[in-house]
Amino acid sequence: MRVVSGIQPTGNLHLGNYLGAIMRWAKMQDEGECLFFLADLHAITVHNDPAELTANVRGMAAALIACGIDTERSILFNQARVSAHAELAWLLNGTARIGWLNRMTQFKEKSGKNREGASVGLYVYPVLMAADVLLYQATHVPVGEDQKQHLELARDLAAKFNTDFGVDLFTLPEPLIGETAARIMSLRDGTAKMSKSDPSDMSRINLSDDSETIAQKIRKAKTDAEPLPATMAELADRPEARNLVGIFAAFAGRTADEVLADYAGSGFGAFKPALAELTVETLRPIRERYLELLAHPSEIDAILARGAERAAVLARPTLEGAYAALGLPRGG
Repeated sequence: MRVVSGIQPTGNLHLGNYLGAIMRWAKMQDEGECLFFLADLHAITVHNDPAELTANVRGMAAALIACGIDTERSILFNQARVSAHAELAWLLNGTARIGWLNRMTQFKEKSGKNREGASVGLYVYPVLMAADVLLYQATHVPVGEDQKQHLELARDLAAKFNTDFGVDLFTLPEPLIGETAARIMSLRDGTAKMSKSDPSDMSRINLSDDSETIAQKIRKAKTDAEPLPATMAELADRPEARNLVGIFAAFAGRTADEVLADYAGSGFGAFKPALAELTVETLRPIRERYLELLAHPSEIDAILARGAERAAVLARPTLEGAYAALGLPRGG
C-alpha cells in the first residue's frame, strides 16, 4: 500500500487544517508507505507573492512535522524540487481531453464569472494532480468530497494512456476513504468552514496562537442559550454547538455522542472551559515544535531537499516509462 497526498502551502495554519487533514495524515503512517508533498506548483496557478510562497512552504512543512509527520518513516517534500511532476503533467496533457476538463466542477467554482481571465494552469490543474499520484504508482489516495472527481480523472488518464500505448505503466489508484475527517467550522459562524481568509481572527484557532489566546477564542465562540442534549441528532439545528462538540470529540478521540453523554443537560458555561483546557493541552506541544522549526528555516529546507531526493528516485522509473511509451528520448 502506497499512499500519496498533497496539500497547498498556505499561511496561517489553523485548527481546521489540523483536524481536517493533517491529523489524518499522521495516522496514515501506520497504514502503509506514505509520500506527502507541499503543492507549490499548484499554488502558482493563481498569483502569489514569491517571498510569501517560500515562507508558506516552510511554514506548512514545519506544521506537518510538528503535527506528527515523521520524515524518517514518510517522504515529505515540495513539488517544485521534483521536476518529474511537471514533466509527467505535460506528457499527460496529450492524453487528457478538453471534455473531461470541462466537467471539472472545481475550475468552475474557482474561476467564477471571470473564466476567460483564469490561468491555463488553473484549468489543467487536475492533470497535474493526476501526475502527482500516478508518478509514484500510488495504490491509494485520501480524498474528500471535493477531490473525488479529480481522482476519477486520474484513473481515466491512467487507463487511457495504458490502452493507447499498449503498456501496463500506471497503477489505477483507489480512493482512501478511511475515517471521516473532522469538518471544522468557524467559531463565529457554525455554517461556514474555518478559514484563514475570514477577516475575523476570532473565527479560527491558529496553530501559532498561545494558550491564553486559544482559551479566549473558545470562551468567546458563538453559541446559544440552550443546554447540551444527549445526542448529536438533537443538535441538527444548532450549528455552533455542533461544531464545538465536534472539536471536543476530535481532540478526545471519542464520538460526539460519547462527549454529549458526559455533558447532557449542561450549559456552555461548563462545556467551554473543558474544551479550552483540552484544546490548549493538545496544541501546546505542537505549537512549541512548530515555532522551534520556523526559527531554523535552513533545517526545514534541508528536510525538504532530502525528501525530494527520495521522491525523485521513486518517480524516475515511471517517468522514463512514460517517455519510452511515447517514443520520446529523455534528456538528463
